[in-house]
Amino acid sequence: MHISICITVFNEERTIGPLLEALLRQTVKPVEIIVVDGGSTDKTVEIIRHFQKKDRRLKLLREKCSRARGRNLAVEVAKGEIIVMTDAGCLPRPDWLEKITQPLIHLGGAKAHPRGVRMDSSGVDIAAGFYRMTYQNSLGKAARFFLGVMPADFDAGFLPSTRSIAFKKTVWEKVGGFDEKLPGAAEDTLFNYKLLKAGKGISRVKDAVVEWGMPETVSQFMSKIKNYAKGDAETKIWLFPGKGLASHNIKALFIFIRYLLGFSFLLLTFYFHLSPIYLFICLFVYLIRAYRKVYLAFGDWQTALWGPVLQITSDVAVIEGFASGIIS
Repeated sequence: MHISICITVFNEERTIGPLLEALLRQTVKPVEIIVVDGGSTDKTVEIIRHFQKKDRRLKLLREKCSRARGRNLAVEVAKGEIIVMTDAGCLPRPDWLEKITQPLIHLGGAKAHPRGVRMDSSGVDIAAGFYRMTYQNSLGKAARFFLGVMPADFDAGFLPSTRSIAFKKTVWEKVGGFDEKLPGAAEDTLFNYKLLKAGKGISRVKDAVVEWGMPETVSQFMSKIKNYAKGDAETKIWLFPGKGLASHNIKALFIFIRYLLGFSFLLLTFYFHLSPIYLFICLFVYLIRAYRKVYLAFGDWQTALWGPVLQITSDVAVIEGFASGIIS
């Protein structure tokens, strides 16, 4: 079966070169690598064209569009029966393509079961790879707790991300592709929702790993959380299959209510001339809890010091992004 790699980029001059190098060094060779540029104004396109001179399998499409439209455009023109996706800012390991496509390829009449693959049904239509979160400083190390899934939490409930995913092109056709009406960053969330609703079989492949760089500053961290929350709100998915009250929008709503109640109680203490000591105690306990969660995850007190800072930053970003998504 032929494999097509489809990626979308926008102003990724820092990351597109290493990504293309990693894709061209895979142990299994794709029939093509399709890059859709959404209107970059930096040197992204120039770098891609440089790589095209080295390898004719690399194809460049340019169209000012959303990420959802860019993904659909790449899949539409793809020759492969199997579509594989990753994102700029990620670095696939050399055997990533081989491992993430194995559950979708028939070998001798049976599906391959390499180490690290979790088969959730007899019919597999999608393979969900994993990611290793890389960091440059203690802030980035702590950000892993808030932005991604830790290896110990990789289980049958893990949902694929466009950072590391493979699927049959026929499945993409059946569910109608990525929803192009979504302007934000949750096109893969809605795609997953449609896959689950259609009863498509997902294989979790823990060994199919891409490296995903964490933010290096608080502002970068806040921007990511805000974009994710805004995108989730725009999907209008309140109860995600298998997630229940842990669904992203339900969790965002709880955060919004938590701060609304806290602010209301603070106003009441001033109105009735009461001591706000209990609110400060609650806030202190909340921050200590954030420190403890990060410390238990990494066992590093210096990294854990970022826990309270990133917790409050994450909460503010979620509230802002969630409200923006609801309004839009």
